[in-house]
Amino acid sequence: MRRTARPLTGIALAVAAAALAAAPAYGASAGGLEVSPASVVPGGQVTVRTAACGDGGSATGDASAVGAGSLSLAPDAHGQDATGRFRVPPSAQPGTYEITATCGGSGRRTTGDLVVTLTSMRGQVHPRGSVKTGVGGALGPDPVQTAAGVAALAVAAAGGTWLLHRRARGDGI
Repeated sequence: MRRTARPLTGIALAVAAAALAAAPAYGASAGGLEVSPASVVPGGQVTVRTAACGDGGSATGDASAVGAGSLSLAPDAHGQDATGRFRVPPSAQPGTYEITATCGGSGRRTTGDLVVTLTSMRGQVHPRGSVKTGVGGALGPDPVQTAAGVAALAVAAAGGTWLLHRRARGDGI
């Protein structure tokens, strides 16, 4: 009984892991609202796309959360995804906004997030150099405290080594 239980448990766990890994991929391709670019500055152009409406389907989009109003999504050149564009108003405030699309035939509703920032991704400045964390303890880089900490570590290492040698020789601890 025990010989068969382990392989069966392993197979069951592998099947469950594969099902969980496949579920998000299927859900994502089944029709979320793709917002591109996901992060934009005020005044920038945004493209939204969804496959939720089916082949040749159209949708009505709502970007009023960011102040852009409604938009129409029409089938793209391949006829598979409904695509539309809008411009983020220059007066938009930084934050995350929900953009929605409602399919014309089925009434299915999909959503996506748009992040409005004050700086574009191309113009961002990345930090250079190392983080200035210091060498000392929590109270500051005091050399006396640092030396005391190093000495305590050295005593602990020497004591541990001495105990291990006594045990290896059989002196009894």
